[in-house]
Amino acid sequence: MKILVIEDNRDIAANIADYLEPRGHVLDFAATGPLGLQLALQEPHDVIVLDVNLPGLDGMSLCRRLRSEGRSDVPVLMLTARDQLEDKLEGFAAGVDDYLVKPFSVKELEVRLLALQRRGRPSTSQALVVADLRYDPQTLVATRAGHTLELNPMQRRLLELLMSNSHRVVSREELEHHIWGDALPDKDVLRTHIYTLRTIIDKPFTHKLLQTVHGTGYRLALTEEGA
Repeated sequence: MKILVIEDNRDIAANIADYLEPRGHVLDFAATGPLGLQLALQEPHDVIVLDVNLPGLDGMSLCRRLRSEGRSDVPVLMLTARDQLEDKLEGFAAGVDDYLVKPFSVKELEVRLLALQRRGRPSTSQALVVADLRYDPQTLVATRAGHTLELNPMQRRLLELLMSNSHRVVSREELEHHIWGDALPDKDVLRTHIYTLRTIIDKPFTHKLLQTVHGTGYRLALTEEGA
């Protein structure tokens, strides 16, 4: 993997380098927000490791800038000491794909980055359609009723899996394994991603598509009442 690490703590950056570089990964480093944004926009990377508290430009603002300035495809894992649900919601809304709370294991960091890299490319070749919702995995464009939907990479992967299986309920376990593999996050992370996805694809529209099947999982389909 080619990894961009945007972290101002020299010890943390050094620990990441000491573990990942001998394992064959190529790392670029930035210790400030502006330099990190510049590298993220100018150089291709498989994944980005992003700290929240950065000099010059904080991690949340950097991620928003990154997404708004054309780099919506590269997965971002955020390093943070904040573990409250509100903080995670803010991060996911900014375009973050995954969280790792400090202090963290560099072994877990690598597993999560590999999972993000594997799931960063769409596998379906044909456009998916459910009611008036359409997603093209080749162009990464999602629309509903003709309106373009702004999705981050994590939301696109969830949407693709749900749309590909709109004939059935997709379990929480299947969704978690699809996104994170064996490096499962805490129990609130999937729920948070589903919440933000539902806000984007359903909230502005009359008919709701993303259904929660309590105790089982989720289904993306038009109900008979909404048909």
